Amino acid sequence: MVAPQVQAADSKAERIADSAARKTEALEAQMQQMADQMQAMQAELSRVKSSSANASTANAKVQELDQWMASVKSTPAQASAKDNLVAVRGGWSALDHARGNTTLLTDGNLLSNNRNNEGFYFGGAFDFNVNNDLFGLMDDTSFAIELGVEYAQYGTGTNALTDGTLTALQTANGNTIVLNGKSPRATDARLRINASPKIKFMHDSKLRPWIIPVGLDINILGVPSNAVSVLNAGLNFGAGAEYDLYRGIVLGTDVRYHYSTSKLDGTPTDGFNAGGYVGFKF
Repeated sequence: MVAPQVQAADSKAERIADSAARKTEALEAQMQQMADQMQAMQAELSRVKSSSANASTANAKVQELDQWMASVKSTPAQASAKDNLVAVRGGWSALDHARGNTTLLTDGNLLSNNRNNEGFYFGGAFDFNVNNDLFGLMDDTSFAIELGVEYAQYGTGTNALTDGTLTALQTANGNTIVLNGKSPRATDARLRINASPKIKFMHDSKLRPWIIPVGLDINILGVPSNAVSVLNAGLNFGAGAEYDLYRGIVLGTDVRYHYSTSKLDGTPTDGFNAGGYVGFKF
């Protein structure tokens, strides 16, 4: 009689335990679901905050660019520095030795007996500015390349072949060439072409001294030498100064010495130039 009651009590306890276990599982599932939702909400909140920060940064950059553009527009336009120069020049020129000497067939006296070693020159030059710090060696010191050409004239002389001094020439095979006996005069003119490095001091100053340490000369004779040569090479050394007069118009002085290692087949080409120039910057 006691056994059925005990069995009934055990069965009821099991049902209660099962019900409590199911409730616990349901609560755990709800708690896990709530935790997942909280994590999702936190992730979304972080994304929203990041988007807001990026938007704020972008807005700050846009405002900064707007301010920079406004400052650039309000700043007056400044003209860039004009450092290149084209110039016309001229002045007095003197050779170390005149072309004509006492001997007839030497020292360039055959085709011209001009004994005047002084004359004039004129020409032009182009200065191309390379830098304004002498390749980083010296501040406010410009380095330029000058390309120039000049014409010089030293008077006239008579030609020994045609002025009556010589009446005939005899060739190596015994033939005789009779000369016409006329007396034309030949202008003793020279042409120089130069390419020279030029160093200009006091950049951004109106007054600028300059030097040419050494440059290349090409000498061309108007009247050929005794050997009928008209061309040789040499060197030139120069110094001067220029003043920026008004809006890129420049006035300058120019002193140079032209040197060749030898005479041009008996015709001297060494000489000294002194003059001035007018230049225009661009």
